[in-house]
Amino acid sequence: MGNEFEKDVQSKRNDFLDGAVGFVVSFGFFATVFIVAVIIEFVGRF
Repeated sequence: MGNEFEKDVQSKRNDFLDGAVGFVVSFGFFATVFIVAVIIEFVGRF
């Protein structure tokens, strides 16, 4: 019988690429937040 969703796939793109893009975007967001916090703490010392 099989799974009906395996026969009619919406996207044939590689899941690894989507996962890698999602990881890089989320890592970049948190890195940006961390860098901004470090800059604010550095400026606050003066």
